[in-house]
Amino acid sequence: MVKVRLCFLSVWTFLDPIYYLFTRLTYLKDEEENSSVLRVRLTRYKGRPFTLSDGTVIQKNDLLIKIHLHNVKILKALNGLQGETAKGRMIYQQVKKSLPSLALFLNNHHNSSEIKGIIGITMLNKGCHRLGFQTFNIKNIYYRLIKHMVFIPMYCLSVNSISRLALKRPPKYLFMSRESLLANYLKN
Repeated sequence: MVKVRLCFLSVWTFLDPIYYLFTRLTYLKDEEENSSVLRVRLTRYKGRPFTLSDGTVIQKNDLLIKIHLHNVKILKALNGLQGETAKGRMIYQQVKKSLPSLALFLNNHHNSSEIKGIIGITMLNKGCHRLGFQTFNIKNIYYRLIKHMVFIPMYCLSVNSISRLALKRPPKYLFMSRESLLANYLKN
């Protein structure tokens, strides 16, 4: 399994720059000018309306920043770790470290005042509330199924043993309002 994982990671490392070219993603840089585990792009929201806990209403066609985890970078970092708790903690810390860069990106963007917040879709949503995210179920069963199928290979490559319960965990929307991101992560 380790050799298969390393082989797949090598192929993914090779293909990732090609994927990047076609997705309009932007790398975020942290304070030390290293690339973070988040890549972003602007998007118009197309789903059903959501009201966040701070009163922000996300509606169809609202401008959002869509966040994508840089999966190759995360998988490489996870490669030497043993235990699912250690891996989860590492991902949590990497995302937390990246959020100030995201806040700076949002604050300095020329459309900053129009951007309502950030959105992501993930199966790795355990602990995301502590970072300020809110989760919502994906109602469209076909979209949820497609996302689930896309995330399963990433999950299988990141764990030491595959849990049926974890494989059944549905992907969810992650949202954070503009105000919450800037209040919690923009350094003055």
